Amino acid sequence: MPHPGEILQDEFLEPMGITMYRLAKEIGVPQRRIGEIVSGKRAVTADTGLRLSRFFGMTEGFWIGLQADYDAAQAKAQLGKVLREIKPWQSRQATA
Repeated sequence: MPHPGEILQDEFLEPMGITMYRLAKEIGVPQRRIGEIVSGKRAVTADTGLRLSRFFGMTEGFWIGLQADYDAAQAKAQLGKVLREIKPWQSRQATA
């Protein structure tokens, strides 16, 4: 699953011809924040997500949802073995 910053760069900034500097100015955040998001070093916070959604004319939850999906995929990849060992409560009740 791609980081939201990759989607921001590839699906929005490049096709629309918008620089990171211009985006930062338009939404009122430091250019460094946009650069760190695009490079995958920073998550899209609720604050930034709402600003991006407003600027691009999208639903308020779009960017926040992308970040949540990305975070969940990363956690699942890291916790794979641990998660496989956890037995759902309903399964235990059926075998008891």
